[in-house]
Amino acid sequence: MRAATEAWFARRTWARPPWTAAGLAAAKAGRTVSVVLPALDEEATVGGVVAAVRPLLSTLVDEIVVVDSGSTDATVARAEAAGARVVARDAVLPGVPVPAQIPIRQGKGEVLWRSLAATSGDLVVFLDSDLVDLGPDFVVNLLGPLLTVEGVALVKGFYHRPLRLPASGTADQDAVLTGGGRVTELTARPALASLRPELAGVVQPLGGEYAATRELLESLPFAAGYGVEIGLLLDTHRTRGLDAIAQVDLGVRKHRHRSLRALGATAAEVLDAVVRRCVPGHPGADPLTQFVPVDGDWLPDEQAVATTDRPPLATLRATGS
Repeated sequence: MRAATEAWFARRTWARPPWTAAGLAAAKAGRTVSVVLPALDEEATVGGVVAAVRPLLSTLVDEIVVVDSGSTDATVARAEAAGARVVARDAVLPGVPVPAQIPIRQGKGEVLWRSLAATSGDLVVFLDSDLVDLGPDFVVNLLGPLLTVEGVALVKGFYHRPLRLPASGTADQDAVLTGGGRVTELTARPALASLRPELAGVVQPLGGEYAATRELLESLPFAAGYGVEIGLLLDTHRTRGLDAIAQVDLGVRKHRHRSLRALGATAAEVLDAVVRRCVPGHPGADPLTQFVPVDGDWLPDEQAVATTDRPPLATLRATGS
């Protein structure tokens, strides 16, 4: 790493977070906190994530909101039963999605962008809905730098990411222990090293567990699809500088893992968000062509890549939309 990045790492990384929920509740000083879970067909896990955060409600956390993207399973019922307020993605910003202007899109970036209009906290914590075995310390530690360190506006979580394999499965032991985060290691980290090396010290640039000030989030565009996390990281660095970013160790992150084919589309959206922010004039990615074997032949199959941003929410508020 560059010397400046090494200095930032030492200054803005907490490998052993020292905060407690009670201590941070006292440090809120009138500020409010929203915890947001984007969800799509997460009936098996969303209730557990909400339940892990619920003990903090009314002390450190002021609201827990699940923004549902049109689940067809029991996600909504289980989130509500666990104690969250559930908001449908399509019901947020009812005056904005004019068909010719801002139609509703699929993808994670859309849900997180709209969640800002569905919540009110001065600080916003994002947690993925497919996590398992997490505790309230995830939220406590993500909020620590925001509530106690001057100038921090975005806090990224980092963690150990083991692969979760079926009990009958066999795999190389190293892959089981460290095989999570394939898009991070094969796409995001090399892209940052080439195009924004100042961010080489960010351990989990794509992690879905992070917290930020509302003021920052509403001032930034949100990349579509799975490019949203790295887009926010890059734009925070560009507009606020490296010291506005911090990171904390959250221990172990366990969630479901997707096929290599599915991760290819994710990687394409991540890379698109990077190059559009780091390569002036880049037009965005074409559809991703993958090849599938059918009756002994390899046939091309195209997947759409989300390549556009939602505008900063503050600009919509300013125009009265």
